[in-house]
Amino acid sequence: MQGIQVENRFGWGARLGETRTMPWRDWLAEQLGPEDLSRFTGVGDCAEGLIALRTQREGKLRGNPLVKPILQAELATQSAALLSTQQPFRDRLAWFWFNHFTVSQKQDRVKGVAGAYMREAIRPHVTGRFVDMLMAVMRHPAMLLYLDNTGSVGPDSPAGIRQHRGLNENLARECLELHTLSPAAGYSQSDVTSFAAILTGWGVDMKAERPGFHFAPRAHQPGEKTLLGQRFAEGEEGGVAALAFLGTHPATYRHIATQMVRYFLTDTPSPAQVAPVFDALQKTQGSLHAASLALIDHPSAAAPGATMGKLRSPMEFVVAILRASGATPTDMSPDAPHSPDRLLINGCAALGQPLWTAPMPNGWSDLSSEWSAPADLLARTDWAYRYAATLRDHDPMTIAHAALGASLRAETQLAMHRAGSRQDALTLLFSSPEFQRR
Repeated sequence: MQGIQVENRFGWGARLGETRTMPWRDWLAEQLGPEDLSRFTGVGDCAEGLIALRTQREGKLRGNPLVKPILQAELATQSAALLSTQQPFRDRLAWFWFNHFTVSQKQDRVKGVAGAYMREAIRPHVTGRFVDMLMAVMRHPAMLLYLDNTGSVGPDSPAGIRQHRGLNENLARECLELHTLSPAAGYSQSDVTSFAAILTGWGVDMKAERPGFHFAPRAHQPGEKTLLGQRFAEGEEGGVAALAFLGTHPATYRHIATQMVRYFLTDTPSPAQVAPVFDALQKTQGSLHAASLALIDHPSAAAPGATMGKLRSPMEFVVAILRASGATPTDMSPDAPHSPDRLLINGCAALGQPLWTAPMPNGWSDLSSEWSAPADLLARTDWAYRYAATLRDHDPMTIAHAALGASLRAETQLAMHRAGSRQDALTLLFSSPEFQRR
């Protein structure tokens, strides 16, 4: 497999003007080293977003005047990283795991902390142990706010008795269904309820000088609890033990292995295709570094096929076009309407996948069928046509060869040669089956 095809399958798409001399397997593996090279400027930690949210509430300010700039700064710096990253495989993994552990700015309280969540709970653990990422996610204010665990109170706790409040099962249910075991593990509704009781008291202290995770004993359901036949003590330590149990469960390893293979390689992974990644997780107690290596060593990883790969999602499509045309975040101010950062953000929104705005806790679908309706593909062509109009000094065939290499079909080259303008030729390239797929 050519390096360009590797960039398209495991990264964000080949960048104009960049060449790789390292063997493709070594290049991917090198990105899984201990250091995340991405740098994010102009943003703070989660506490700053929570302080902005608290100040808005106290002042009854409408329109998110303090939170909105934080969100915009996060989107700008993290979009810039997508275009300039030297570790595109590692970066793709970070966005994959963000989608696995979705939080969405559709929940208004999340807007000021979604970017910090990516930087604090996801990125540090991309090549670590899955259970450590799970623990970081479940303690992060973004997740606790998004799935309403801040309002979950043990009905027999002092706070529950005084306030006549009870459990909110959202976080427990989604953790079991989406984040860890999956329904294939056969857990019951009583397990969901018991897990919700285990997680009572896990919330956010908005009154602290630096708001963040806080365990509130007075809101915690007292007594020992049972989850999937396992007993867990009361208190915060019971929640930690339950997450350690779920995060290292074989059913969890099978679930996340299936998701990794589906996301990177095929919409319909068979048990045999999932087995290498699952085995890697089992043998290493959930090492995501080992699972990622198993993924790139997978028999399907180097399979050729210019038009048979997975359909790019809208986000992948927009990022690939910008990288293929050499767009860099230093071209102009991120606030400029035609800056690469703004084009990326607006392009994703225009094509139906606005960043950090998944409609449900199960995140954005990575199935081709969800993005291949005729109206969706027409919208891609329209966006590509408008963007191509800005590429006045770019040779379409140079971009085509840089973006696709050996995957560029003769039919696409002929259509581009016959196009009436540079804009038309680029639109034909970006709309071609081989560019749409990876």
